[in-house]
Amino acid sequence: MSSNSRRIKFISISVPILYGNHAIKLTPDKRKPTTPQDHTHEWTVFLKPVLGDIDLTPLIKKVTFKLHETYENPIRSIETPPYQVTETGWGEFEIIIKIHFHPGVDLGINEKNFQIFHGLKLHPYNPQHPKRENGEVHSILYDELVFNEPTDKVFEILTRKPCNLLPFKLSSENKRDQEYIRPDETDELNRLDVYIDKIKVEIENQRNQYKELEEAKISLINS
Repeated sequence: MSSNSRRIKFISISVPILYGNHAIKLTPDKRKPTTPQDHTHEWTVFLKPVLGDIDLTPLIKKVTFKLHETYENPIRSIETPPYQVTETGWGEFEIIIKIHFHPGVDLGINEKNFQIFHGLKLHPYNPQHPKRENGEVHSILYDELVFNEPTDKVFEILTRKPCNLLPFKLSSENKRDQEYIRPDETDELNRLDVYIDKIKVEIENQRNQYKELEEAKISLINS
């Protein structure tokens, strides 16, 4: 066994990453002649390290994005950064993001592939919030690549810049590249309240229509 492939016992290294998608509404100037007429949004799904100076390319062979089966070539393979795919569409669906590490003991990596499930977002979580320009939506999530008992080679790659593995904090709310967002439970509940209210209104409308039909029926019988 190569010395690079020896695993370091009782050591775990976590690398913070961001993944998710950005989306905007398609305006006439954004549309291309080949864009289907029913597509309403342009979106980009991505995966990247939280810290911009960390280099994972020695570890990552490719990142694949599995889109909805209705897309041509639904499995998109990206071998170099930025790991992202841009498309247009009209519906939300689940995207499978898979990180493929370089295989083989000889390279001293020998890590299992890492898989993430991301729900593509084209609409804001809370319809009551002020709308962004061009219908902008940013669904950005935080996760960590955890390397348990890494090989000597993986440990060497990940610790070349020790600052990369230190806790991080956001330097500015305006810097979108440094922002991570977890779906806000309050926003989700507010969104559900909006749809529940719509359902209540629809039920009341149906009740009134039924009442009017019953009154009309009774009127015909009595006449």
